[in-house]
Amino acid sequence: MPEPTTAPTRPVEFGIALNPEADRMDELIRLARLADNRGLELLGVMDHPFNPAAFDSWTLLTILAARTERIRLFPDVANLPLRPPAVLAKAAATLDRLSGGRIELGLGAGAGVESGGGMGGPKRTPVQAVAALAEGIEVIRRMWAADGRPAVFHGDHYQLEGVVPGPPPAHPISLWIGAYGRRMAALTGRLGDGWLPSYPLLDLAGYLELNKAVNDAAIDAGREPAAVRRLYNVVGRIDAAGSAVYDENAAAWAERLVELVLRAGVTGIMLTPMADHDQQIEVFAAEVVPAVRAALASEGVV
Repeated sequence: MPEPTTAPTRPVEFGIALNPEADRMDELIRLARLADNRGLELLGVMDHPFNPAAFDSWTLLTILAARTERIRLFPDVANLPLRPPAVLAKAAATLDRLSGGRIELGLGAGAGVESGGGMGGPKRTPVQAVAALAEGIEVIRRMWAADGRPAVFHGDHYQLEGVVPGPPPAHPISLWIGAYGRRMAALTGRLGDGWLPSYPLLDLAGYLELNKAVNDAAIDAGREPAAVRRLYNVVGRIDAAGSAVYDENAAAWAERLVELVLRAGVTGIMLTPMADHDQQIEVFAAEVVPAVRAALASEGVV
């Protein structure tokens, strides 16, 4: 096996990512419960408020949190231009307390139509979007403070004018950044608790390249690179007759995911199934995940 680019420093966790299609309401609840019952650890819900066929992700996350018991949930990733960070922080802290500490926060800067201009949100250039995300992260963290003091922040995009934060989250919520370009990778290394891109938007070669950018930015900011968790959404299908990348049998999937852990230090892997969602989750949990864990154990990785 090749030497890791970023050695994993925590246990590897597995989960699923769901598209909140409104015509699949009962199925989405069933899939969340299935993932929970099969021992998967993470459940992401995509956030595309501008999509007329999609539910609002935060409302759906609340229902899924109420219908599950153990799995941790997060928006994958929240569209910051359409979700003011102070209110987003309040929503995340509230759901974290209601769910018994099972919420994390995926966060994105928004791009193109996703910037929210069509829904009345701010229209930002890429440079402005990254700057606004950096400010949003600061606002969110100030809103999670539990010291009882008024929060004040004066940025170019967001302000806090003495609001008293609270109630705080039930546990320290992680901020996982959906980043693809070098500017966003650098922000993630400076400020994020985790990095959460998706395949096929970013393949392994691209992941490894930006992984170094995240590491370098963390070091420049005086942080340990290991402080930034590496996660990955993988869109694909587990299929014994597969013929393309991430359209392969369970053994081939396991081999590729082991490579992600050992070469890129990925410790959070979410399957986004392309079809036959129930069956895909069953095979992922029963065949792929145990095979990955066994291979990692043989390499001395938990």
